[in-house]
Amino acid sequence: MKSDDAHTILRCEDFVTTYARNTPDAAALVADGHTVSYKTLAEAISRCATGLLQAGVKRGDRVATLSSTTPDFLVTFLGALSVGAIWQGLNPRYQRNELAYAIQDAEPCVVFAPGGSGDNRDYLGELAGIAEEMGQAPLIVDMGKGLDAFSPSADQSALAARREELDGDDPAIIVYTSGSTGAPKGALLKHSAIVSMSQMQNRVWPADPAVSLNFLPINHVGSIVDTTMPLLAAGGTMVLMEQFDPELSLELMEHHGVTVWGSIPSVFHLQLQAKRFPKTDFSAVQLIVWEGAAMPAEMVTQLQSVCTRMATNYGMTETTSAVTILEPTDDIDALTHSVGRPIEGAEVRIADAEGRPLGVGETGEIQSRSDYNTPGYWRREEATREAFTSDGFFKTGDLGQWRKDGRIQIVGRLKEMYKSGGYNVYPREVEDLLERYSGVAEAAVVGVNHPVWGEVGVAFVCASEAVTTEALDAHARSNLANFKIPKAFFVLEAMPLLPIGKVDKQKLCKMAADQMAES
Repeated sequence: MKSDDAHTILRCEDFVTTYARNTPDAAALVADGHTVSYKTLAEAISRCATGLLQAGVKRGDRVATLSSTTPDFLVTFLGALSVGAIWQGLNPRYQRNELAYAIQDAEPCVVFAPGGSGDNRDYLGELAGIAEEMGQAPLIVDMGKGLDAFSPSADQSALAARREELDGDDPAIIVYTSGSTGAPKGALLKHSAIVSMSQMQNRVWPADPAVSLNFLPINHVGSIVDTTMPLLAAGGTMVLMEQFDPELSLELMEHHGVTVWGSIPSVFHLQLQAKRFPKTDFSAVQLIVWEGAAMPAEMVTQLQSVCTRMATNYGMTETTSAVTILEPTDDIDALTHSVGRPIEGAEVRIADAEGRPLGVGETGEIQSRSDYNTPGYWRREEATREAFTSDGFFKTGDLGQWRKDGRIQIVGRLKEMYKSGGYNVYPREVEDLLERYSGVAEAAVVGVNHPVWGEVGVAFVCASEAVTTEALDAHARSNLANFKIPKAFFVLEAMPLLPIGKVDKQKLCKMAADQMAES
């Protein structure tokens, strides 16, 4: 990007506009063997934006997309941002009740959805039913008919007028993340934060050319902030994969010359076990990056046979991804026992319960204060206040220590949340679902270590009547995305309790680990 252009980037959609002007024929996307140039992508975004204007979308309105990782997802995402809307990604793996909650809470005025009956589901029918339950139903756009049917042409004058009203402090996306109550909250992330985060990541983790594979769900910051936006900021190429398959992922990486191999540890494990791995040509890879969980030293060693420039980071949705970042290195100790140093532009501290900063080797909560932080949760003022300290630091709920080298090491979690395959799973959300099943009096869910997924959930229930573990599993599968479904269910006569009467989850963790070891 030209140096003068870099200073004009205020909003997420500006990257595509700039490269469409400077390098119009460069490949922005590759999907199913079809390449989309920056010029073609910019034109599609403008057409979509015009359609949204014609549909009456105003600045600050929400626009949602229910889609796998396809070119249409990117067009609708940036099309919505181009008219000042707040975009919401919806995961096709959500069950109907999860979709209903996200839509009814955010109240999008337009929902883009896949036509047909993908995954044996009638998404349009489900959305129509959800719309009937809402007081003000959104416009549902059938992407199966093609986005050109929604808006065949672009009204550049109307679009230019709307864009003149917008600035970098506008919210860009709303990402739902659960809390201790189990009720998901929509974290708002600003254009300026996403733009700055993308540019910072490219400075610390450079690759030329920038080519990455994206198979992550579109409602995840890993897909939007960690993968999509840094590639667009670099004028790079994103290879899209709708359904992850380890063998096919390696084939795509080799064929398209992926230079940044980014993923989560559980997916790296699947790729390392793939039959194709020993035969894959990785000569294009310049950097290997993982996020979402710690990488075992054995896997790091295996991956170093591909590329010795390796990196990781630590962050979460509410901090617009990274709080700390590790520069490319071949230092196995740093890669496996640290998450790097605080990112530029962010204050990070390890604090005790009273908010006092702690020194090297002392364990406390990781807290961060910066312009990257969410301005708040959608319509959740109290939750927003609770998420920050009185002096403006976001409370991550994770425990860490300063190392002597100035890096941070994660040592545990204050929150009960665990990560399964890179996804955050919040026990209270699963417990609440199980407690709604007939006969279940109480439920408790804990996370335990797993060799592939990092952690998995184990559920314990007390029942007032006969309940089978098979029935509980079926109930969970019909109401939860698959990464939230407990790996095992156990029915107890009574929960182990602490002296104060609360469920002793440490004891449940030990019981779960013992049971899983025997199975």
